[in-house]
Amino acid sequence: MDQATGGQLQNSRHFRVADALALSFATAILATFAVLHGPEFPPGGRRFLAALGITCGFALLAWFVGGVSFSGAIAGSSVAFIMAIRDLRMFLALLVVFMVTLAATRVGRTRKEQLRAAEPAGGRTAAQAMANLGAAALVVAIAPAGWVVLALAALAEAAADTGSSEIGMAFPGRTVLITNFRITPAGTDGGISLLGTIAAVLGAATVATAAVLCGLVSGHQAGIIVVVGFLGTLVDSLLGSLFERRGWLDNDLVNLFSTAAAMGFAWVAM
Repeated sequence: MDQATGGQLQNSRHFRVADALALSFATAILATFAVLHGPEFPPGGRRFLAALGITCGFALLAWFVGGVSFSGAIAGSSVAFIMAIRDLRMFLALLVVFMVTLAATRVGRTRKEQLRAAEPAGGRTAAQAMANLGAAALVVAIAPAGWVVLALAALAEAAADTGSSEIGMAFPGRTVLITNFRITPAGTDGGISLLGTIAAVLGAATVATAAVLCGLVSGHQAGIIVVVGFLGTLVDSLLGSLFERRGWLDNDLVNLFSTAAAMGFAWVAM
């Protein structure tokens, strides 16, 4: 077996394990929701059936346009169901995140392929989907005090981080490491650029604006969501520079910790 083939098999096994863990995480979130709030939304009820229909439609659409793989569609459907059954407006916020990330990944794809940093052609896997959306889904399932702002903070970070990294690679201006500000190639873990930073702010602002228009949050809360969503991307860059570049964390864990950090910032700010 040559080295390239061995590496491919190792990566394939890694993704299978990561996806299995992600799908287990998604199942655990659904189970948590059922235990805590199942009686409020009985199976067969109008709200349950509406959420189920929306979930199936969203999963099929995301898979059809190439935004997610088959495993990503399954994981994403669990998130969509939790959002839709809890509050349809939360699902709309999730839909905005999906549209922002899909558009960002499509921009400058040729250059990203040259950098070997483009998203897989088959779309995001279950591991990638839950890394970006799992924290938001979990807080919606539990529904603690202030859960709307906390969940939107995580969603804003997910949109901001994807926008930042994808636009930063598509239009690579001066890129520096966040830890020492030394110039580094675009696409380096922990690298930041002006256009990437602007994209991060716009990504978070898009989610916050949609939430205001839907009546989910006030203008003041939207401001908090934008700020903490952007701060979450800085955490992402720090983790990328300090840990991901050394192989101590993979990108999925970095994304999961960054969305959790955004929620933590939001909890402090509320």
